[in-house]
Amino acid sequence: MTVTVRLFAGASEAAGAEVATVDAASVADLRATLASDFGDEFVRVLRQCSVMVDGRRADDHAPLTPGSTVDILPPFAGG
Repeated sequence: MTVTVRLFAGASEAAGAEVATVDAASVADLRATLASDFGDEFVRVLRQCSVMVDGRRADDHAPLTPGSTVDILPPFAGG
């Protein structure tokens, strides 16, 4: 199934893109596809990122549905 992936901050920089369209059935599948598409530097950043599916934090076992929006959020500080 096709999902839209929005990449923020360091994830966007490492991928060289702010948005990607990916075919994946789960968050684990999504991570594997993104790693293959974007390479080693992206993988390093991705390990530290939170994944949100349709606005909710998701682990690798979370299923994806057609049309879902996935946000890849690196850690950030602020106040």
